[in-house]
Amino acid sequence: MSTNYQERYAVHPDDYPNYTMARLRENFHVGGLFIADQINLVYTQIDRFIVGGACPVSKALDLDTVNPLKAEHFLDRRELGAINVGGAGRITVDGTVYDLAYKEALYIGAQTKEVTFESVDGANPAKFYLNSATAHHAYPTKKVGLDDAEKLELGALETSNHRVINKLLVTGVVETCQLQMGMTELKPGSVWNTMPAHTHGRRMETYFYFELPEDQAVCHFMGPKHETRHIWVANEEAVISPTWSIHSGAGTCNYTFIWGMAGENLDYDDMDKLSPSDFASGE
Repeated sequence: MSTNYQERYAVHPDDYPNYTMARLRENFHVGGLFIADQINLVYTQIDRFIVGGACPVSKALDLDTVNPLKAEHFLDRRELGAINVGGAGRITVDGTVYDLAYKEALYIGAQTKEVTFESVDGANPAKFYLNSATAHHAYPTKKVGLDDAEKLELGALETSNHRVINKLLVTGVVETCQLQMGMTELKPGSVWNTMPAHTHGRRMETYFYFELPEDQAVCHFMGPKHETRHIWVANEEAVISPTWSIHSGAGTCNYTFIWGMAGENLDYDDMDKLSPSDFASGE
């Protein structure tokens, strides 16, 4: 088997302020997603969300089920979103082949039996970033590119947060049970993501950072507004955000990140917004 996994528990907001930086990273930071010829997954009890990566180099990789799912197939009761952040690749879904170029996404519905990841050229392998959530209905598999996405331009260079949000796997683009995924591209000179910040108690969220030079980093902020903490993140690493936590960050240069959400509400704008002054008040 080429599918590896680790399991993590949910964290109560009253416990989290006592965490050391090492404990914060242990619970919320996700690294090592793209190892040659492996699928690496993190199963979190926060909305039973799975975040992971598949990096086929010398062989095709089958998505095997993992023990916490207690299912014959990985997608018996789940849906999956995959976004390619590497070289050209393909995903075979129950015999149907989908070619995915850089930054193209694929939604795979529940009750799918077989999913296989491949690279077109092992010297420039595909890197499939994966998000999965539980699903109550089998919606059709659908490929979505940046040209198909709903786009939203926000922020300004003056506030260091000029960015384009590409809504890829969201209502209006593709039918899903609860999974939503998209990609935010920061303009040169802008470093702040999701500022002004927000929380949304109806769903959790995971951020995956990429297009970040190896000698640069992002400082990701999390926690309730009165008790924020930070986690330093390198290229192709992710952070899991519980429902009670903000999810925001500032990089040492511009970058791109993929957001993935799961919960009981598919309304993208369902959020409780916070302003910078809310953090400054300390309340």
